[in-house]
Amino acid sequence: MNKVRKILVTSALPYANGSIHLGHLMEHIQTDIWVRYQRLTGNQCIYVCADDAHGTATMLNADELGISAEDLISAVHKEHIQDFQDFHISHDNFHSTHSEENKHFSYLIYRKLKEAGQIGEHDINQLYDPEKGMFLADRFVTGNCPQCNAADQYGDNCDACGATYSAMDLGEPTSRISGVTPEVRQSKHLFFKLSEHTDFLNKWTRSGTLQAAVTNKLSEWLDQGLQDWDISRDAPYFGFEIPDEPGKYFYVWLDAPIGYMASFKNYCDNHTDITFDDFWKPDSTCEVHHFIGKDIVNFHALFWPAMLTVAGFRTPTSVHVHGFATINGEKMSKSKGTFINARTYLNELSPTYLRYYFAARLSNSIEDLDINLDDFVQRVNSDLVGKLVNIASRCAGFINKQFDGKLTRQVQCDLLASFSNQQQQIAANYESGEFSKAMRSIMALADMANQFIAEEKPWILIKDPSTKDRAQQVCSDGLNLFRMLMIYLKPVLPDLAQKAEQFLNCGELQWSDLSHQLTDHRINTFEPLLKRIEPRSIEAIIETGKSDETSAQGATTSRYEASAAVEIDIDTFAQVDLRIARIIQAQVVEGADKLLQLTLDLGDHHRTVFSGIKSAYTAEQLENKLTVVVANLKARKMKFGISEGMVLAAGPGAKEIFLISPDSGAEPGMKVT
Repeated sequence: MNKVRKILVTSALPYANGSIHLGHLMEHIQTDIWVRYQRLTGNQCIYVCADDAHGTATMLNADELGISAEDLISAVHKEHIQDFQDFHISHDNFHSTHSEENKHFSYLIYRKLKEAGQIGEHDINQLYDPEKGMFLADRFVTGNCPQCNAADQYGDNCDACGATYSAMDLGEPTSRISGVTPEVRQSKHLFFKLSEHTDFLNKWTRSGTLQAAVTNKLSEWLDQGLQDWDISRDAPYFGFEIPDEPGKYFYVWLDAPIGYMASFKNYCDNHTDITFDDFWKPDSTCEVHHFIGKDIVNFHALFWPAMLTVAGFRTPTSVHVHGFATINGEKMSKSKGTFINARTYLNELSPTYLRYYFAARLSNSIEDLDINLDDFVQRVNSDLVGKLVNIASRCAGFINKQFDGKLTRQVQCDLLASFSNQQQQIAANYESGEFSKAMRSIMALADMANQFIAEEKPWILIKDPSTKDRAQQVCSDGLNLFRMLMIYLKPVLPDLAQKAEQFLNCGELQWSDLSHQLTDHRINTFEPLLKRIEPRSIEAIIETGKSDETSAQGATTSRYEASAAVEIDIDTFAQVDLRIARIIQAQVVEGADKLLQLTLDLGDHHRTVFSGIKSAYTAEQLENKLTVVVANLKARKMKFGISEGMVLAAGPGAKEIFLISPDSGAEPGMKVT
């Protein structure tokens, strides 16, 4: 019997300053598949993550919303947890870097570094915004590239020519926060002496912890000589103040990876059977695996292992690095509707589709992964519906209707042995992160199963009493083949696997179940497991993506902004012109799942407004109703026409949307006060 591995797994921390999008989901789905595979095979695998809560951007966004940074990150935290849960991401703990555990370990590690003589001080020149009273991080400065003179470039690199530089080198620098020209001011900063760890990192990065391509990239930096790492930022800053350094705060990237330890400690405090030190002591036999994007390799494969070693903790067992997610060959774009948030996707499609598509495309490579939307639709419909689910639907009907749901007493199909013989290779592909190879092998088996059923033709066998038993045997074998495919796919498709377990009446499937079959067994009534993706769902996602900042009726906010309840004064509210309108015509919008086209009578003129209330009202129910419209909202050009206002409605959504209607006696055109 194989020894049970004890594994701690993390994904990179999503920033607590925005919604979860497809880029985040690619990484978390990749991690979750690996985690679920480990659990399926009997290993103990704990998956933790957290929101990356600190930094200037969080502070500024909260200021703009008129709320505290704590309120902002709390609202975002709830949103992130819900999005990940709805994509079946199986975090055991999802915490925050703005936590007591993270403060404890950040202080502990810093003090260990300082005691070891690994913290230095340097005076540095920085750009300072005199209007906001703060030093500016590179991302908050724009100007002319010092290499090619391209305008409006960020303070660290040029999108036009690819040059990297210091914000101090920008021509005509401008603060993105206030728009003023920044000043150059000097400030004392604290540095971790990373340059003293070159020999250790040369060995560690070549120890098999990283993919070869990552090791090669890091060797370029190591050969050039490492620079000491600036770990402090000046007030005002949202984060942890550095001990004995008033007005100085830990740079967000110091406490962000420590957030992995903090989230795990929070988990351990609530699970007495797990001990923190067993996983993090230097001689630990447990494993620690990080899944990250290639843009943050330096933090995880240089700064992090060096800090851990000096502070007396173990280094990661493995750092799994992936590339970026692109859509239709380009970076995600709001203007093209391809900057797709998790909730935008979930409002139209099942998470099962995206989980499978990522699995079918992911490898142990740092190359970028392109989400081609046409390929996405074709692959899901072909593989999951046309091949996988087709096996169950073809066989279950005969077993349910003709044989009272009963499978045969034995299996006879030679394919069952062939399916079982693939488990070692498929397991190796899951373990190494070569998910696309695993999916190709599994779908090749699905093709073989469909071919077997097609050649046996149970729909013909069932008609002849002399071959009816053979029909039962073929369908029983077919369902056993389907069951084996679902075991192989369970790390990728947990929701579909759960439905299959219910239908097959077989309990919770485990990897070890590949060694035996269901015989003399009664299944439950088959219910459709998955439907095809319709192109209109993709179109709806793209259209929603284009209006991410603006709803079909006008301006909107993200979910965390809405929950933060931004205050406005009475003068601001008075600028909204609310008028009574009568809906004289309501029409279904062809090609739109949620919109109705309303023709409104405002007394002295008519207007057209597109409203997303189709789920709650039919066109006939709305005609001749009085409602309230925002009359001075800027008209918005949409795919289906121009929307000239916004009708007001309330409710949680779906069928629970209630049009706001005035009391009797109101007339079109009347002002609402």
